[in-house]
Amino acid sequence: MEKKGGKSGIKILIIGIILAALVFGYYFYLTNKRNREASENKVDLTAVQNVLLRNLDKNYPPTPKEVMKVYGELTMCIHGQNYTDEEFEQLASQIQKIYDEELIAETGNSGQQYLEALKKDIDDLKKKGLVISSYTLPSAADVSYYTMDGYDWAKLYFTFNLRQGTNRTTSEEVFLLRKDEDGRWKIYGWKTVLTDDDKSQTGDS
Repeated sequence: MEKKGGKSGIKILIIGIILAALVFGYYFYLTNKRNREASENKVDLTAVQNVLLRNLDKNYPPTPKEVMKVYGELTMCIHGQNYTDEEFEQLASQIQKIYDEELIAETGNSGQQYLEALKKDIDDLKKKGLVISSYTLPSAADVSYYTMDGYDWAKLYFTFNLRQGTNRTTSEEVFLLRKDEDGRWKIYGWKTVLTDDDKSQTGDS
């Protein structure tokens, strides 16, 4: 004689497994649906927008090398990306945040005057057909530190890699950074490092 209780127990177990599978399957479906919708609604940010999202007031780069990395990214955006007038002004404001106060004051690079000077630099580069393709940072060991006039200074070489049609060239510059009263390294100034060809043309030795 069969035991009814045994059959009932098996039926309940099977029903439980089926219900668990249905619940898991529905959860899996909802999760995939949300992920798919999130992916479809995701907006890809431009290089300019990514740079502008950086909060330099709260998260300022801690080393001269990191400051120059921000400088390189901003410069490449300014000279090589598409942006609105508002984004252009924001980029200009961002780059001034890594400039020393004396550099801004001595060159008069503030407000509308600074924006006009920056636009002129952009136009000059375009007229020459030059495109900044990338930049090269020095190693941490190649940054020189010293103290002078009560300030901490850092000196380093920074290279822009340029393209003009099919020709490729570089522009090496030496940068001087000074640490301000808040302990932040700011760009104090720079000059282009002349190549041997440049020196022969200008008569420099």
